[in-house]
Formats: sequence, structure tokens, C-alpha cells
Amino acid sequence: MTTPVRTPKARRAPMDTSSSSADATKTRFEAYNRLQAAAVAFGEKLPIPEIVALGGQSDGKSSLLEALLGFRFNVREVEMGTRRPLVLQMVHDPTALEPRCRFQDEDSEEYGSPMVLSSAIADLIKTRTESHLRTLQAAVSPKPIVMRAEYAHCPNLTIIDTPGFVLKAKKGEPESTPAEILSMVKGLASPPHRILLFLQQSSVEWCSSLWLDSIREIDPNFKRTIIVVSKFDNRLKEFTEKWEIDSYLSASGYLGDNTHPFFVALPKDRGTISNDEFRRQISQVDGDVLRHMRESIKGGFSEEKFGSFVGFGSLKKYLENELQKRYKEAAPATLALLEQRCSEVSLEISRMDSKLQATSDVAHLRRAAMLHASSICSHLGALIDGAADPSPEQWGKTTEEEQLHSGIGAWPGVTSSIKPPNSSLKLYGGAAFERVMHEFRCATYSIECPQVSREKVANILLAHAGRGGNGGVMEAAAEIARAAARAWLMPLLDTACDRLAFVLQSLFDLAIERSRTYESQYQQNADSMDGYVGFLASLRCTYSNFIRDLSKQCKQLVRHHLDSVTSPYSHICYDSDPINHLNHLQSATFFDLTDLPLSQHTTPKENIPPNQQLTPGKGTDKESQMTVPETPSPDQPDNNNNHKKKENGHNNNNGGEGGRKRQARVQPYGRNSNKLNGFGYGNEDIGYRPGSPYANICSVSAQHFARIREVLIERNVPSALNSGFLTPCRERLFLVLGMDLFAVNDEKFMDMFVAPGAIEGIQNERQSLLKRQKTLQSCLNEFKNLSRSL
Repeated sequence: MTTPVRTPKARRAPMDTSSSSADATKTRFEAYNRLQAAAVAFGEKLPIPEIVALGGQSDGKSSLLEALLGFRFNVREVEMGTRRPLVLQMVHDPTALEPRCRFQDEDSEEYGSPMVLSSAIADLIKTRTESHLRTLQAAVSPKPIVMRAEYAHCPNLTIIDTPGFVLKAKKGEPESTPAEILSMVKGLASPPHRILLFLQQSSVEWCSSLWLDSIREIDPNFKRTIIVVSKFDNRLKEFTEKWEIDSYLSASGYLGDNTHPFFVALPKDRGTISNDEFRRQISQVDGDVLRHMRESIKGGFSEEKFGSFVGFGSLKKYLENELQKRYKEAAPATLALLEQRCSEVSLEISRMDSKLQATSDVAHLRRAAMLHASSICSHLGALIDGAADPSPEQWGKTTEEEQLHSGIGAWPGVTSSIKPPNSSLKLYGGAAFERVMHEFRCATYSIECPQVSREKVANILLAHAGRGGNGGVMEAAAEIARAAARAWLMPLLDTACDRLAFVLQSLFDLAIERSRTYESQYQQNADSMDGYVGFLASLRCTYSNFIRDLSKQCKQLVRHHLDSVTSPYSHICYDSDPINHLNHLQSATFFDLTDLPLSQHTTPKENIPPNQQLTPGKGTDKESQMTVPETPSPDQPDNNNNHKKKENGHNNNNGGEGGRKRQARVQPYGRNSNKLNGFGYGNEDIGYRPGSPYANICSVSAQHFARIREVLIERNVPSALNSGFLTPCRERLFLVLGMDLFAVNDEKFMDMFVAPGAIEGIQNERQSLLKRQKTLQSCLNEFKNLSRSL
């Protein structure tokens, strides 16, 4: 703070000899005290000029406050500034020969009975602090204790004493206590209407000050900061020359040319003394300090320049004058703010009266509630169809945030990270729905047909072989693919339904915000439902149940599609005819699927059953030239590809390479489709050699799996999910809400608005508002009178 330089003569001159001016000052001070009490009681944030005392522990803050009050009440023993702020309202009352202290009741603007004993004051501060912190389960709290002190020997001054800065928590306190205290004090000191009173011991050099930088963060140029050097008498003995003391008093190079600190020393005797003796000692210390500076230092000091900043008396007078000046300057703005707050409170009371009246008018409530539900449905439809308000940056979610907030996590069975297009953008509504659909397709196409063990292939294949003919091989491959599709695609379908349901569930809060914004913009809030918590909770619950039911229905629908495409009667596995390669293989009964070395797969000719021989007319012309094939090894290429066979009316010419290669119809997201022959699908990963029966069957199964996946994902699922989720939200939501919320009798309907204790709660809130209105109106009238006298 830029402090004016005053001469000792000016300092000794009375500030105001006019009794009318003194009365105006006292009236103004009392008006601000009442306004401050109201602000603390009702949580009003009013720009009231206030002095905030800051400093580290043991820097003399408590002693300074006691000196300003003019009496001691053992403030240091209760450590009142270490956990909770204390608002000291000092009122100069010439009739109060003994101090009268009253504490403002918690959460009220009323004050309790006067207290005289200093021990009782200290005990009450300690009790209130511990009780409040126990309730909050915290080490510190920014909620202040308000104490009003009326005394003939204290100035008209209000100071907020804050917790002292500490470097380390006390024993038994959380380690975070120092950081919490610093954060809380910064919050109390940050409002620009508050004057900062920063104390620092004289033994601390400016260049090594621990807390000066913290004050600079709040007030960089010290424009509203008063700096006080405490315990000044401890430093005086170090100065012997005038230039030394003048250099120290100027604090040049550290605080700036326009910042002049005050230098204060107070009595060190902490014994039990009377209040009169305490004040006498304060005056004596002031006199001793000045006498030492004038007489014990060679050349004295520049009293004309620095004299007005030395001694407790100078600081006390400056604080009182500065606060009164701020009060006078702030009076017009405070009056305007009070008028605004009184109007706002009156409007709140009118709304509360409307609510109370509406509880007796069922028809009016039904109409208002239905209009609100209709508005929510309309905004939900707009968000689904595409909208950019409210702000997507604030309300939207990225793919990663959707996974985190929904609690669903990654796609089951998918090991790679799925990043669909626009995954980093914050989306909601229809856009987020489509992104999840695309993410589902990416996740599904990232899954290949899983490895099937030889035992499973053997169990399926040999069981089908008993039905006769080579058709068992084809059906076994299809059955393997169908089983894999059911096992691996169903969890993905369920996850897709859950993710889409979460996207739609999230739209309710957006629709509420959008409706509130539109009502505010177009002033259509005459029948606002904001205060009816029970109805809004029922509306949210009904919508949540509606989306949950849609999710269950969609899961059943997509499972039905999965069952259809994996049914043994489905032709999906046969439409593309990928299994011609298997037609040339011998009967499945003679497949050897064991994983043996190649040398161990030679089968004696005498072990070949007679029905293995070729049917006449299907091989060479001469029966004597027929060759009976050996049973192939599971890893030995089949060599029966040179024969021409006719089956089901089709001529299949198989070359030496085996069956004709066919590519899967879908090329998913840059991945190569599964290959037949040899069918090179996954041979390196699952441990079989190309061309073996096991490899051929697994390869054909993989292509069947890809075909099932293609039909399911490209044809069935997208339309099912769109019609299962979005269409009902557009067409049936309001009907469902209406049936659940409004198709009930009046008694049940009113339960949403008049819950047990609801009317009493509204009435209590109204009484609190009336009390606030009365107090603010009283303060407004006082400031109107003040403005006329300015």
C-alpha cells in the first residue's frame, strides 16, 4: 500500500475535532459491522472493506490484536489463528469501561450474551474451533468466528485474524496442514476490497523473508498491503549510526520506493496484569523506542521522514483512518449491491410462494410437469439428431473418457487398442452413438477365428463322419466356425449395447441443461421445475429405466441375429462355397489328426478298409490300374487332387495345388483376409503344417467365421441397434414417461412433489429467505441514510 508520509506534528494533530464528523464515522462503522455480520451469517459475498492480518506463527500477530483491543484474553494460549479465522469487530464505546465481548451465533446473524472474563472468551474460541473442525473432519476451515468487542479503549476497527503460516504440521495434524493454511489464507486475502496487514519479525532480513513472496503472489505491488515489522526493539541495539537506522527504516531495494513499513514493539511481560497496566506498558514501550532512536543512536534518525511509521500508536491511528476512508469510498457501490441483493431475495421469495401455492393445485402441477417432460424429450431428440449446444468441449466425452466413466472398459477378447476415427474429439448424442458403432465394427474385425485344438476338431469331425459321406467334413468345419462366432462375438455385442446405452444415459443431464438455457433465454421459466427435486428424480429414474430396458431388448435382438446366422440351418456358411477343396479328401473316418512326425504316418495297405477303393468308372478305365490311397498324415499334403470328381451336379477340377482359392469378401481395416490353401490361415501361430487335414479344416472354418462376421456386422447388427435404441427414443420416450409419471391418481402424483417433510422444508427455506430479506433491507436503509450524509 502506498502510505502517505506524515510529519510528527501532523501525526499529533487531531484528525477530526468535529463531533458531527465523529458521529458520522461511528454510524458508518456500525452500518458496515451489521452488514459484515449479515454477510457471515447468510454466506453473502459482499465487497466490504476489511483488514486481513497475515503472518507466520510467532511473528507477533496475536500480541498486536490484543494491543488494538486494549485488553488481553489469552489469545496465544488458544492458538486462535492456527485453524480458523477470527473476525474481530472492535467498537469504540466510551460507556464500556470494561470490555464487553459477544460472539455471533453459528449460521445466524444474532449475537450471544456479553462475556467479560478473558478466560471464558478463550475457552469459547477453542471449543467452537474444535467442534467445527470435528464436524468437517478437517485440520483447518475458512469459516470464521465473529467476535464483537465493545470497549472504551479500542478503536472502531474490524480485523480478520488468519491462521499463521507454518512450515511443518504440529504433532497429530495431517502433513498437508501447512499447504491447507497457505491456500486458505490466500483465499481470504485475494478479494481486492480487503486490506492486507502483513507482520514479520524485525530479526528477519527482507531478502530471506519466508512469506513475503506469498504476499507478492496476492498483491504484487503492495498497493493494498500494510507491512508491519514486529518486535522492533530486538533490532534497535544493532544500530549505532544514523545512516544505519535510516537505511533499515527505508527498506530500500526490497519493498519499493512507495511502500513504507511500520515498526512496532509491544510489552513482553505475559504476567497477569490489569487492562489499565497493559495499556500503560504499550505507551511506555512506544516512548522507550523513540527515546532510544533519538538519544542512543549517533545523529538520531530522520524523524521527519520515518517518525510517523514508528510505534504502535501510529499504526493504530493509521489503520482506523484507512478503514474509515475505504468505508466512505465503498458506500455508493455497497448501496447499489444491497439494492440488487434485496431484489434477488424478493424474487426468490416470490418463487417460493409459487411453489407453496402449486402444492395445492394438482392440475397446475400436472400441466407444468408434462410441459417439462415434453421439453426434455424434445431436447433429447435434438441431441440425438445432431446438436452443438450445450458446448461439446464442456459436456462431450472422448472415447477414452466414455470407457472410463461408463466403467465398461476395453472390448472383451480384443487385445489391441481400438482407436476409431474422431476418438480424441469430445462428442455426445447421435455423433457419440455413431462413433461407438464404428468402434464396435473395428473391434469385431480385429478378432480372427480363434485357434481350435486338435481334440476339438477330432471330436466334431469324427462325430459328423458317422453320418456317412464326405459331407461330414464340410459340416464339421462349419460347426467349428459357428461355435467360435457364438463364443467370441456375443460378448462384443453385449458390450456394444452397454456402451450405446451409456451414451444415451448421459444425454439426460445435457437435455436438462439445454432446457434450462432455453427457458432462461426466452424467459419461459414461469413454471420451472428446478425446485421439485422429487419429480426430477422420478423423471431421471424413469428415463434411466427406459434406456436400460432398451439395452436389454437390443441384447436379445442382436443375440437372435447371432443365433440365426450361426444356426445349422443357415446357408451363410455355404453361400460362398469355400469348401470345394474338401471334396477331394477321403472320408473323415480315415483322417489322422494326431500331431506325429511325418515318418510315423505310413499306414500299412492291409489296414485300409475295402470301401476306401475307388468306385469303378470314377477313376481310370482299367480296374487293375486303380491305386488305393494311403491314409494321409495330419501334416502330409494330400495327393488325391489329380482325380476328377463330380458331386451335387458340379464338376470340380482340382489342380495339384488343391482346391480353388477364395478370398473373404470383407477386407477388414487393412488386414489381409484369411487364405485357403494351405491354406495359409494362421499356420505359423497355431502350430500345424500347411496342407494337412487339420490345417485345411481350420482354414475353411476361419473363412466361415469371417463370412458369419461379415453378414452379422454389415447387414444385421447396425440396423438392429439403430432401430432398437434411437427409434424408441424419438417415438416412444414421451409416451413411456407419460404412462409412468402422469397416468396415476392425484395422490400418487403428488407424492413426487409433496414428499414427507417437503412442505415443511419449503416453508423453512421461505422463513430463512424472509429473515435474510429483513436483515438486508435494514442494512439497505442504513446505507441510504449514510449516502445522504456523505
